Amino acid sequence: MRRKTHNKYSQKGKKVFNFLQSGVFGIKALSYGVITTEKWEFIDRALQRKFKLLIGLKKNKTWGLIELNNSLTRLSLESRMGKGKGSIYTRSKFIKPGMLLFEFSNLPESYRDEIFEFIEKKIALKLKIVEF
Repeated sequence: MRRKTHNKYSQKGKKVFNFLQSGVFGIKALSYGVITTEKWEFIDRALQRKFKLLIGLKKNKTWGLIELNNSLTRLSLESRMGKGKGSIYTRSKFIKPGMLLFEFSNLPESYRDEIFEFIEKKIALKLKIVEF
C-alpha cells in the first residue's frame, strides 16, 4: 500500500541485503545514493535486453534486491503555503554502502565484467562485484 511518509523513521519489514542469498555473484554498492522507481525499472529493462543480446534465451536468473520503501510527494509550483502535503509522484530507496543491488546465477564468467561495467554506467553509484 502506498502511503505518504511523515517522518522517515525505519519502516516495518526493513530488509538488509549484505550477503549473497541465492545467487553465485552479485553487485554491491560502495557509496550513498538514491534510486527512484523510474531509474530502477529502466535499469531492470536494460539489463534484460543486455542478457538477451549477450546470452540469448538461456536460463540465467537475476534477482533485484531493492525494495522501494519511501514515497516522494510534490505540490504544484503555483500552490501557496499551508495547503497540505501533496500527492505521491514516485517512490524511492536510499542506498547505503554495503547493500546488494543485484544477484545473478547461471551466468558465464566471461560476461561478469561486461555486465558489471554496463550496470556501473547506468547507476550513479560506486559498485563492486561480490562472489559467493
